[in-house]
Amino acid sequence: MSIHFTIPRVGLLAGLLSAGLLAGCGGDSSSSGVGESPQPTRVQDTRTFTASETQAADFDAEGGVTGHDDAEQWSGIRPNGASYRIEVPATWNGRLVMYAHGYRGEGAELTVGNPSIRQWLLDNDYAWAASSYSTNFYDVRTGVEDTNELALAFTDITGLADPDRLYIMGHSMGGHVTAAAIEDETLATANNPVQYHGAVPMCGVVGDTFEFEYLTQATMAAQHFAHMKDPSAPPLNGIPATNFDASAINSVIWSIPPIPPSQGNPSGSLGVPTAEGEQFQALMRNLSGGERPVADIGFTTYYWHVVMGTGGRDGTVNGILARDLTGNAGVTYQFDDFPPLNTEEQAFNDTILRVEGNPSANGLRNDGLRWIPVINGEFNIPVVSLQGLGDFYVPFRHGQIYRERAEANGNDTWLVQRAIRSPGHCDYTPQEQINAFADMVAWEQGGPTPAGDDFLDPATVAADDFGCQFSTADRSGVPACTPP
Repeated sequence: MSIHFTIPRVGLLAGLLSAGLLAGCGGDSSSSGVGESPQPTRVQDTRTFTASETQAADFDAEGGVTGHDDAEQWSGIRPNGASYRIEVPATWNGRLVMYAHGYRGEGAELTVGNPSIRQWLLDNDYAWAASSYSTNFYDVRTGVEDTNELALAFTDITGLADPDRLYIMGHSMGGHVTAAAIEDETLATANNPVQYHGAVPMCGVVGDTFEFEYLTQATMAAQHFAHMKDPSAPPLNGIPATNFDASAINSVIWSIPPIPPSQGNPSGSLGVPTAEGEQFQALMRNLSGGERPVADIGFTTYYWHVVMGTGGRDGTVNGILARDLTGNAGVTYQFDDFPPLNTEEQAFNDTILRVEGNPSANGLRNDGLRWIPVINGEFNIPVVSLQGLGDFYVPFRHGQIYRERAEANGNDTWLVQRAIRSPGHCDYTPQEQINAFADMVAWEQGGPTPAGDDFLDPATVAADDFGCQFSTADRSGVPACTPP
């Protein structure tokens, strides 16, 4: 195996470089055409981050591959401060896959990772490349720019010919990066625009800022619900909610709370809701995409704690924005699927604190992409997207919004969506991911449009066997699909 290292041209000033870079939906689309003038600064611009050449060079830290000792590898740190990896098999087919990683938290250390289907990509002669991005936090703007910058630098780094096809795929926040990278607005406003030929966003935040609206609406509802059921639980009096108390909420919702994975319990344990918790479970089901298989199981996973861990925050997405974006004004909370509101639902909606959102907090900018790049459904390349039915962190509703926006812009023929019967976040089998990517490529290469699921018909989505067509394995605790 041939290994190459690239020495950065301008040191490791990742924070300054990222700061310089960052400063330098059909129907319900979150796109705001309102520009910011004068354009404000934000907390994210004050943060510094550091990449590691050693970490970038360790391709096999997450698990190795077999049969590719003759593949060439490049790693290093780009001038923007992001670390990167590139791997090219000996029998390269001329196609390059850019991989966009998910959320890496709030630390200063930048890390680059491998695509989940690395073995399959190399076995099938694809080259791949991945960036750490030059910032952490939920910085999709940097994710798009740094992934694109690496794609544009591929030939300079490797000395190889230009790829004849460029594809992009990613998970979670990386799914947001993937879907945003192919949007018309991105091509028009990015500092590093790239014309991709196909995309596979997986468990992606493809409803863009809906993610933060959902987290705000869910955690506000949880605090208000807990106080209604137990007046000793802190009331919801304002946002930020300095009195947000996840423990008090858990006492109302759970007889046995979900247990996160640990070394002794790698899968964690599902929670057991109280009678009140089952009522709130229905509210969360409605917020996250409606009646569907696996949703109630997903509610009982440890991702409950992840969602509640965002409670009480302001609306700046941890400093990614300069002003509050999110609110719950206009949201109708229901404990069942049957309008109109019953007496208890009406009382809940009448008494919960209402906060107005501010779409202009994520307006167009004069220095590149919005701080949170939007996904308006304006693209004209093949996209095969995966969404988990039980995911309560990046919920199924994202996929519905993606479809609605694509349809509103007349681009729905470019979007194939598949529901996976997974209870957690991004817990897809390798084969489910391989199938999505391989089908996208076959389509892009002139084959027929691949099969997908209907995300918008309520009866279809609510059917017991929804998601069976593209789920390749039965999950523990999830009703098994009946073989055809």
